[in-house]
Amino acid sequence: MRLVTFESGVTPELGAVIGDDRIVPLSRTAPRLASDMIDLISRWDAVGPEARRIADAAAESLPLAEVRLLAPVPRPRKIMAIGLNYADHIAETGAPTPEHQIWFSKAPTAANGPFAPVQIPKASRAVDYEAELVAVIGAGGRHISRAAAPSAVFGYCVGNDVSVRDWQNRTSQWVLGKSFDTHAPFGPWITTADDLPDPHALGIRCFVNGEKRQESNTRHLVFDVWAQLEHLSQAMTLEPGDVIFTGTPSGVGAAMNPRQFLKAGDRVRVEIDRLGAIEAVMADEA
Repeated sequence: MRLVTFESGVTPELGAVIGDDRIVPLSRTAPRLASDMIDLISRWDAVGPEARRIADAAAESLPLAEVRLLAPVPRPRKIMAIGLNYADHIAETGAPTPEHQIWFSKAPTAANGPFAPVQIPKASRAVDYEAELVAVIGAGGRHISRAAAPSAVFGYCVGNDVSVRDWQNRTSQWVLGKSFDTHAPFGPWITTADDLPDPHALGIRCFVNGEKRQESNTRHLVFDVWAQLEHLSQAMTLEPGDVIFTGTPSGVGAAMNPRQFLKAGDRVRVEIDRLGAIEAVMADEA
């Protein structure tokens, strides 16, 4: 099932994508189903069958092209991201392979829609792209074992861990350089985990102005998704709707010679097999 948060008027709505080009508006058909995506995920065991019934019936649907897709979880409680998690990306940075997982957070205010503009901030012009598989937490919990990790995930998205490199690298803490507004676009929808039981064999690509910059497969993750959840949940309770960026492969602009940072007007597209694509035009901060 593919679930979205969208707007076709003033108020954000929940929907289910059917076929290639239609959305069933779940919020209109069943207003009490859930108040937002976090609520829907939290109550999925109880309301999921009804959501599926409504989507399958498709008594009312809208053209996908006529709505605006928002971030599937517009304001996550947590956005966590792992660094240096593809061998080829580690090699291009010149860093050693991490012995332990390297985690940082992105501010919830960085969350951005899958096709919304991404800001080139006033504070920097060293803006870079990072194509990433995103996991959205479902049941979550604390001290999740590797064996239990698949059942802790609600679904998967396409993401771009937009990074402001000079801010990221001026200190040992990456949070500010990763947390600028609009710098966590993801979507275009959540593909529920029952439709993708194992996320570790997915082609991933990034294009800048049509030029392929990144291409890999999620089987090359150094720490796979299950290891990530096992490790992360030792430190914190993972909650429904939390967003996990799982790492980027080689080909980032900061590793090119000369460096190729993004500028206003550039178009960045990230694709992941079976999950769809997101695309953003870079725009100067107003």
